[in-house]
Amino acid sequence: MPVADGCLVRATVSSDLGTKGTGLIESRGDSTRGEDHEDSTSDPGSTVGVGYSHFLRNGQSWDFNEAVSPDTAYLGDTGEIHSQGGLMDQPRKAEGPAIGGKFPRGLRPEPGASVPGGAWPSIGYEEVAWTAEPDVSQSRRQRLRARGPYLAAVVPPIADAIPLVEGHVSALAEVATIDMVRFDRDLGDDAAPFAALLLRSESAASSEIENLTAGAKRIALAQLGDCSSAIASLIASNVAAMRAAIDLSDEINLPNILAMHQTLLQASHPSIAGKLRADAVWIGGSSPHSALFVPPRHEAVEKAMDDLVAFMHRDNIPALLQASIAHAQFETIHPFPDGNGRTGRALVGALLRNKGVTEKVTIPVSSGLLANTTSYFDALGSYRNGDPGPITEMFAESTFAATDNGRKLAEDIQDARAGIYAALPHNPSESLQRTIDLMVREPALTARMLSELTGQSPSSAYRNLEVLESIGALRPSRHIKGHKVWVAPEMIAALDGFAARAGKRLRA
Repeated sequence: MPVADGCLVRATVSSDLGTKGTGLIESRGDSTRGEDHEDSTSDPGSTVGVGYSHFLRNGQSWDFNEAVSPDTAYLGDTGEIHSQGGLMDQPRKAEGPAIGGKFPRGLRPEPGASVPGGAWPSIGYEEVAWTAEPDVSQSRRQRLRARGPYLAAVVPPIADAIPLVEGHVSALAEVATIDMVRFDRDLGDDAAPFAALLLRSESAASSEIENLTAGAKRIALAQLGDCSSAIASLIASNVAAMRAAIDLSDEINLPNILAMHQTLLQASHPSIAGKLRADAVWIGGSSPHSALFVPPRHEAVEKAMDDLVAFMHRDNIPALLQASIAHAQFETIHPFPDGNGRTGRALVGALLRNKGVTEKVTIPVSSGLLANTTSYFDALGSYRNGDPGPITEMFAESTFAATDNGRKLAEDIQDARAGIYAALPHNPSESLQRTIDLMVREPALTARMLSELTGQSPSSAYRNLEVLESIGALRPSRHIKGHKVWVAPEMIAALDGFAARAGKRLRA
């Protein structure tokens, strides 16, 4: 079947190592005629051959195996996309064998291919009266600037909007989605301990974006109730909020989003935890008059959140594109007085789980965003101006960085666990094996915690802790709430290594 320029074709990422996934790519001249490979069709232009020179990278290639006729590859009069195939139409499962536990990084589409574009609704503004009393701590000039009405954002509804981005962004997002599926799958049956550490790492990275930073040991101790570090306690609350987000991911609705926020702020700000804001908020500046951005007035928040939930319930949008837009819309609405960034990033993990991209682990996307927070905030600004492309591209690129970092964390944990077993003076009992498994998930623990979570007796718990302490796998720390605490130094080092790699920020 002839393929006209600009037509969308279904492409399969393939190599001699197996199929990697499918998606839609625009045909462009001779690139779709199969002239680059020996196994392509011998009649250029008559049918779609195997190969696409622009996407040939490191021995991997986008191979065309089906064409979509031009009359079914356009944007309809009512806004629907007439196309066939694409990752959104297929189960989000990776096919083919893993490649040494890693997704081929060369398989990243370059800019060039495009799909029909469309305008995404940008925010508007409305004048809002400002009735707050002057802040006597401000200078006279600041007080004068903070008088009279201000402009607040008007967030457009997106429940039925058609999200279209440039072709290279769409292709990148699809490959990133396949990478996340593969990462989730590659951890196999041993995902449980890594899942806990990845969730902890994502929580710490998300907090660091808000300039909340603490070492893995302090965070682990804070999770046991240590209050010596206020920042570590806040991060520990974010770990709990992330866990709540995943636990509630089967049903994403406003009550569950409020529950995530309540888990995040219950310990530090109980008066506002789990409640939509009832006042104006702004980002930057000393008042909404001098702010960098003023979210919508509080009376409009609940309706905007209901619209966002309706958007997230749709099943006709590629998962990563949907998650990126949902996050940006959430941050634009800014539904809470505090904790919006951390809750919004937790929502991304919940949505990816809800859409079936992940089943076992939380992708630490925030660790990728952390590398360049300036671009992240700029992408949120572009979204508010009607362009969802930059935030989608930012999330896609961040998933590659996150899964690379996550694989290194998994390798470090596996090496540490293997070293523990090698150092044991005898074959481990079943209860000792359960102790090591818990130690991997929880790098700070007590005998009581060990007994309750593994079902072993208190005497067995103490005996196993002493064995691990004797070989250096555990070290005694401090007493928290009357209980002696042990920490796992190699697990702590692995988590700190993850954070250090994520925290290598690019210079803007």
